[in-house]
Amino acid sequence: MHLDGSIRPATMLELARERDVGMPAGTAETLADYMLVSDAASLEEYLERFAVTLSIMQDADAIERIAYECVIDHASEQVRYVEVRFCPLLNTEMGLAPEEVLDAALRGMRRAERAAGASTRVRSQLIVCALRSHTAEHTLEVAELAVAFRNRGVCGFDIAGAEAGNPVADHKEAFDYAHAMGLPITIHAGEGFGAASIRQALELGHASRIGHGTRLYEDPALQGELRKKGIPLEVCLTSNVQTRVADSIAAHPVRSYVQDGIPVVLGTDNRLMSGVDLSDEYASAASAFGLDRTAIIGLARTAFEHAFVTPRERMTLLEDFDRAAAAL
Repeated sequence: MHLDGSIRPATMLELARERDVGMPAGTAETLADYMLVSDAASLEEYLERFAVTLSIMQDADAIERIAYECVIDHASEQVRYVEVRFCPLLNTEMGLAPEEVLDAALRGMRRAERAAGASTRVRSQLIVCALRSHTAEHTLEVAELAVAFRNRGVCGFDIAGAEAGNPVADHKEAFDYAHAMGLPITIHAGEGFGAASIRQALELGHASRIGHGTRLYEDPALQGELRKKGIPLEVCLTSNVQTRVADSIAAHPVRSYVQDGIPVVLGTDNRLMSGVDLSDEYASAASAFGLDRTAIIGLARTAFEHAFVTPRERMTLLEDFDRAAAAL
């Protein structure tokens, strides 16, 4: 779930007015309609909307508020654990240092956890993203930043953005560093480019999870490797239809991946651009693939099994999940 793709429209308008930044629409409803991507022909076109959200994410107060509201919104939707990801280098246009960007986001997330209260028990962490289109030097800088914040709320390292023409191989030094320092790695791959991108993520990027992985079916041998290693796919159904990597949710290849025994977890990708929350994605999966109650619970449990947490934290999360599922 990308922070800069998951902002409340009303908050965007308020922050824009305070900072004298223009918005493409004047009400929360019309802005939500504009930000909902229904006309993209590719991943690259889908990503163009981020220029709007990033325009009001250039100071610490704005970043803290957006992160706070993001976690509070998840808590209100019964989400117990959320990994928020974004690239801090994109929030430095007004002079913030990348470290200040992460500090602001983490302040907002921790404040939201306290505000949600013990009854909700929402837990949140950050995945620090680099961008494929940035230089190798920038990617290494982001990896070093992620490692430095590991004990302060950062749980992983990622690279996102346009896949075509921007291979993981160009950023190998950053991934080698993060891996050597023991930081978990997930990589966006197999969405805007084919299965070869997924193979690079595994072999050169040390990925223990794959973001999207939609086009894995193009390489049956690789699909077998992921099944054998138990490497999960972070699947975003609505987003994959919007970026034209799947014709429809019903036609999404995730059904065959689940049947093949590959771990699959559901995410929203960008709540604003896709107009969804996590419950929407589960409902879409249940409807499109005919999943019964047992299958839905199993899908949700898989997410906790592959969270970027310590073994002790994972055990606690799973125990809480099993109690909640049994009480349904």
